[in-house]
Amino acid sequence: MDLFDSTTQDVSGVPRVGSGSPLAVRMRPASLAEVAGQKHLLVQGSPLRRLVEPADDSSRRAAPGSVILWGPPGTGKTTLAYLIATSSGRRFVELSAVTAGVKDVRSVIEDARRRLATGGSETVLFIDEVHRFSKSQQDALLPSVENRWVTLVAATTENPSFSVNSPLLSRSLLLTLQPLTTDDVRVLVRRAVADERGLGGTVTLDDDAEDHLLRLAGGDARKALTILEAAAGAALSDHDRTDAVVAGEASEQAGADEGLGTEAESLDAADLRAGHSAEPAEGGQDADTSPDVVADPPVTVDLATMERAIDVAAVRYDRDGDQHYDVISAFIKSMRGSDVDASLHYLARMIAAGEDPRFIARRIVIAAAEEVGMADPSALQTATAAANAVALIGMPEARIILAEAVVHIASAPKSNAAYTAIDAALADVRAGKVGTVPPHLRDAHYSGAKALGHGQSYRYAHDAPHAVATQQYLPDDLVGTTYYRPSDRGFERSVSERMERVKKILRGEPG
Repeated sequence: MDLFDSTTQDVSGVPRVGSGSPLAVRMRPASLAEVAGQKHLLVQGSPLRRLVEPADDSSRRAAPGSVILWGPPGTGKTTLAYLIATSSGRRFVELSAVTAGVKDVRSVIEDARRRLATGGSETVLFIDEVHRFSKSQQDALLPSVENRWVTLVAATTENPSFSVNSPLLSRSLLLTLQPLTTDDVRVLVRRAVADERGLGGTVTLDDDAEDHLLRLAGGDARKALTILEAAAGAALSDHDRTDAVVAGEASEQAGADEGLGTEAESLDAADLRAGHSAEPAEGGQDADTSPDVVADPPVTVDLATMERAIDVAAVRYDRDGDQHYDVISAFIKSMRGSDVDASLHYLARMIAAGEDPRFIARRIVIAAAEEVGMADPSALQTATAAANAVALIGMPEARIILAEAVVHIASAPKSNAAYTAIDAALADVRAGKVGTVPPHLRDAHYSGAKALGHGQSYRYAHDAPHAVATQQYLPDDLVGTTYYRPSDRGFERSVSERMERVKKILRGEPG
């Protein structure tokens, strides 16, 4: 442990909490009783309780040696890791998957192994954002988990089934943390307002300000406390400035009064401001009549202060986590489902979260072809033009272009006939249903091609009536196969009618 560590961490390795620490850190639960939500994980006898509150050594040995905490931001993953370490007297070591490498992991594990062998000190290794670890980094954890050299607590916002290696996942207890309810977050906010670790009653929240805060937090406890801290700071700062102005005006008035009064009056006024009586007490001695120190009344945080402190709603949207894919999925499905307003809502969430507009534009182009297709061929033109314009212009104006494209896609008639047609054709090809190209369609431009029969009897379509010639195009093995089945929606209705006429000509049937 270096000098910096010794000043920022306690003896167990848990970061020290001081008066200058963020409110969310100061209000971190000190026991399971203070944990908000997650009732399904906190029942008596649960694996989590055995880890945090082992009844004896046998209970501790029976507790899981590796835990993966999966849940949205601000639901208590880091808090639970600290509780596992501090409540059981274990040493705590934290690594961030963003900055740590295999060397760092092995160094911590070797140190934990040495401590366990020499002094019996157990180590809790907390890895935040474990989904960012590469396969080799995750593999480096396996020996320590198998041999219980450390109690591994890994946190992730992504589905571990996709982001954590199978060997590590199979050796770990997976605990899923649920999003906090509004009532859960309200309890935390009110505790932070009143608790001495937090704001210590220096502020109160108006009901509408509290409701606004809870809406902005979106079930994220850390975000709620961060917003509260900013709003409280703004309110207290406003109050201090007001007090300073009032005090200055009072001082000027007092000075003017003293200048106009007698010397005795000036002394009396000074005594009163100092908190002393102008009259002597009995016995000829001054009595200590200083007023008791009265705590300042709490400052009110109203809605206007809350809105001024937090001028942009922090959108809970992690571009590297599950929520990223959830919002993208909802965006695509809303366009597919023709709900224009929902499509714009999810578009707004992505924009507000700082999503790359080019990524959004690519999704719109795909949706134009996959969801709208031939029911409105102009949708793909709009989407492609939007993608080019977004790359040319950039934000913030790109939001207007994206919105126009989204409205077109969402409001257009829908058909996935072209999409399903190519997938059906690919399925046949991959299954070996290919056949041979009919001789009259083969390349005939090279010398000797005609001797092979290539290109003979080919009919040039433009020379036929309606530019459709009666001849076979599919291989013999696939004659009669239909891949594209146009819908009866939008432009595709006319396509369907034309295709029926074309097929009759191709087959040589009378029209």
